[in-house]
Amino acid sequence: MSIISDSLKRIKPSPTIAVTQKARELRAAGKDVIGLGAGEPDFDTPNNIKNAAIKAIRGGDTKYTAVDGTPALKKAIIKKFRKENNLKYSSDEITVGTGGKQVLYNAFMATLNRGDEVIIPAPFWVSYPDMVLLAGGKPKIVKCNEADNFKLTPEKLRKAISKKTKWIILNSPSNPTGASYTKAEIKKLSRILIKRKKIQILSDDIYEHITYDKAKFFTIAQIPSLKNRTLTMNGVSKSYAMTGWRIGYAGGPKDIIKAIRKVQSQSTSNPSSISQAAAVEALNGTQKFISIRSKEFKKRRDFVVKSLNKIKGINCLTPNGAFYVFPSCKGLLNKKTKLKKDTDFVQKLLEKVNVAVVQGSAFGLEGYFRISYATSMKNLKKAMERIKSFCESLEY
Repeated sequence: MSIISDSLKRIKPSPTIAVTQKARELRAAGKDVIGLGAGEPDFDTPNNIKNAAIKAIRGGDTKYTAVDGTPALKKAIIKKFRKENNLKYSSDEITVGTGGKQVLYNAFMATLNRGDEVIIPAPFWVSYPDMVLLAGGKPKIVKCNEADNFKLTPEKLRKAISKKTKWIILNSPSNPTGASYTKAEIKKLSRILIKRKKIQILSDDIYEHITYDKAKFFTIAQIPSLKNRTLTMNGVSKSYAMTGWRIGYAGGPKDIIKAIRKVQSQSTSNPSSISQAAAVEALNGTQKFISIRSKEFKKRRDFVVKSLNKIKGINCLTPNGAFYVFPSCKGLLNKKTKLKKDTDFVQKLLEKVNVAVVQGSAFGLEGYFRISYATSMKNLKKAMERIKSFCESLEY
C-alpha cells in the first residue's frame, strides 16, 4: 500500500516551475541559459512599497493578523475594486491569501464535491486543472482555437455546460496567450451564464493592469446580474512586481468568502503581516510606474513577435495583455526535423542553444510554446537569435 494519497497521484508538478528550476540548475553548472519560462516581472518592487514593509517591521507589525486579511488591506482592496472596476464589496466579501494561487485553491477546496465539473478554456494556466483535481472536482477542458485568438466562444461555452458544471474559469488577460477579452466578448458569454443560475464564475484578473494597444480591461463581475455568482481574484504580484511577497485577494459572495476563510484557517492561517502592510501601500500609493512599465513590456512584445514571425516554421499572434506570447511551432513538427511534439521542440531548444521555454501541451494545447518576455531586452535579443539559429539548423 502506497503512503501517498490517491488525490496527489492524479496531479503533476507545475511545468512552468519545473522549467525555471531546470534553467537554474543549468546555470549553476556553468551553462549560459536564457530562461523565458518564468511568469515574473524583472522589474524591482517600487521603493515606496519596500519602505512601507520596513516601517511595518520597525513598528512591530510582526504578529498574527486576521486569517483572511488585515482591516487596512481589506479597506484598500475595497477601494481598488470600487475605483477601478466599479464593484462594491463589504469587508466580509473580501479575502486575502498567500498569493492568488492560494485564493483559487481555497475556493475549489471550499466548494467542490466529487464529480463537480469546472469548465477550463485551453490554453490555460497550468495549475487550474490540478487544483480542481486535488479538490475532488473534474476539469472540463475546452480547447480554444488560434483563429479565435485562443478565446472561449459562446458556442463552445454552451456545448461545455452540463448538469454537473459548478464553475467556469475566465482568465483575462490570459496566461499563457496574453489574449484579453473585450467587453463585448464578455457580454456574449454572460448571456449564456445568466440563464445557468447554478454556475459560479471565477475571474482571474491578475494581469489586469498589463494591457496594450488601447485595450480596455473589463471583468465579468461588472455584469450586475452575475456579480453575486462571481469570485474576482487579483493580486499584487504582477502589476507591482511583488511575486515573492505572496499576496493575492478576491471579492465575492459572502458564503464563498466565509468558506474560503474556513479552509485557510486550517492550512496557512494569515498571510505575512509584513507583506500585507506592503500591499496596502501598493494599492493606495502611486500607480504611475504601472503604465511606464507596461510601455516597456509593449516594446519587448513587439520585438519578440516580429522576431518570431521572421523564423520559418514559427507563427506568432500579437497579444494585447500580460507578458507572454504563445507561438505555434507546428511548422517544425514533422519527420524531416525529427520533432514529433512541442515537448521535443522545447527540449531540443534547451539542449542545443540554451533557451528555456514551456511547451504548449503543458497549457492544454499541443503544437505551441510559451515565451515570457518579462526579462531584459538584452536577454530577449540573444534568445531570439538563438531560437532562429536552432530553427534554421533543422533539416527540412
